[in-house]
Amino acid sequence: LSETGCQKAILVGHNASFDHSFLLAACQRHSIKFMFHSFSTFDTATLSALALGETVLAKALQVSKIGYDASAAHSALYDVEQTAKLFCHIVNHTKYKV
Repeated sequence: LSETGCQKAILVGHNASFDHSFLLAACQRHSIKFMFHSFSTFDTATLSALALGETVLAKALQVSKIGYDASAAHSALYDVEQTAKLFCHIVNHTKYKV
């Protein structure tokens, strides 16, 4: 945030509402400043439904030809990396640029 001069970050997740709530609760529990915007998120499950016709991360990754490794799935690092790739794919391949 300091590098870009932004005051709040936008959370990108495949179930962003869950992730947002989980992180907010953890920050409150440990008295850590919550760095994410209070109500804005990018949810790749919803974006995938619109752009790819799929809401399940594995299926959206397969349709987008990013690839999916079932043995690595559900590890936090793998899921976040694949979700980031999926988000970039959707943004870069949509005719409506944000």
